Amino acid sequence: MYKNLLLITCLAVFHFSAYSQTQVADKIVGVVGKKIILLSEINEQLADEKRFNPDLDASTSKCNIMYTLLAQQLLVEQAERDSVIVTNEEIEGILEQRIRYWTEQAGGKENLEASSGRTLYQLKEDFRPFFRDKTIAERMQETIMSHVKITPTEVTEFFNKINKDSLPMIPATVEVGQIVIEPEVDADVEKMAKERLEGIRKEIVEDGRSFATMASLYSMDIGRENGGLLEMNRNDPIEPLFKAAAYRLQPGEISPVIKTNSGYHIIQMERRLGDDAVVRHIVLVPEPTNFDIQIALKKLDSVRADLVSGKISFTAAVGKYSNDEQSKMTGGMIYDQEQNSVITVENLQDRDMIRSITEMEVGTYSQPQVFQSPFTNKRQTRILYLKNRTEPHVLNLEDDYSRIQAVAMAEKRAKYLHTWLEKQSEFYYIKIDPEYRECEEIKGWKQSEVN
Repeated sequence: MYKNLLLITCLAVFHFSAYSQTQVADKIVGVVGKKIILLSEINEQLADEKRFNPDLDASTSKCNIMYTLLAQQLLVEQAERDSVIVTNEEIEGILEQRIRYWTEQAGGKENLEASSGRTLYQLKEDFRPFFRDKTIAERMQETIMSHVKITPTEVTEFFNKINKDSLPMIPATVEVGQIVIEPEVDADVEKMAKERLEGIRKEIVEDGRSFATMASLYSMDIGRENGGLLEMNRNDPIEPLFKAAAYRLQPGEISPVIKTNSGYHIIQMERRLGDDAVVRHIVLVPEPTNFDIQIALKKLDSVRADLVSGKISFTAAVGKYSNDEQSKMTGGMIYDQEQNSVITVENLQDRDMIRSITEMEVGTYSQPQVFQSPFTNKRQTRILYLKNRTEPHVLNLEDDYSRIQAVAMAEKRAKYLHTWLEKQSEFYYIKIDPEYRECEEIKGWKQSEVN
């Protein structure tokens, strides 16, 4: 019955519904204070849900949608009373992220504008009120529930109420860390890479060779597959030196050779609109020689000996020896896309890592090894540390306490918010269309006088 109302994101698909258009003749099915809920909003969200689940129970889903929309509007009203602030900068940042996501899903800016019938500017204007209300409601919700905690006893009680026959199987998981040393590249190799890229630039600028063709032939990253094409935004997490060089360019202009942590680059600006830009780039990565790699492996061999003997802890060794910024930021631990250190083995992208940890005992360190960095595409060296491993098993408190705790906490917060909304509804002008008054989620809401 309970939903974690506004901690959910917008629907994964983007639709350009009646919500984002100027509303004309439409039925009002809900009112909270000075905010209204339209039938078209519910129908659009229901249509989106049915795209993913054709067998969806429409009646139940419409009740859930109405409950969520009413709750959001009540939270927005309460936020105004409590002076909960969301800045324009925050909303603009959220809009930028959402537009970039939609653009990616549509396959490019042109496709997005064609499918929506609007420019990016118009989309931002249309969706700004929606995302402002949503963000304010989420901020208010967190304020309301900031004191909600859960005890170990409550977690145990929550788990014990689960039908044991319905407990899910949990796949094998691991917690893995690594100490990474990027071998120093010989100065002559660095010089050769830079000179080679300067030669490629000369062929493009002076001899009229196609930048896209040269990128396809010589660039040492996956961008070569589409002629080095890259869509970017000034707020994207791109290496600052690369970003600065790109945004200094005018359309058609080609940068001089620049060096970043990834290698040597030349960039061509294709087109730019505000913070959005489309560029092409070519990168050459100076590769360490086998001699360079052997030096790094020898150093790691010494580090491993100190780890095994207990002379130094893993965390201290990461801080002292790792020269990979990504590893140092996480204390050496590897995280998944949701920032969890406990990772399902099948979700590990590094096949070599999987092979290594399969043969390791918990608490042990691998032999020094060479691997290809997913971030810089360079050959690097590392030691792996297997902090923990769980085999496939039925969900249980001993192995999965944090997982169970998170679900129990989510349910407690949802129940608390549900109760808070029912009580708070007494202090607002609320009207609900007769079609929805019997929805289980909102039966307890106090409605204003109904005509």
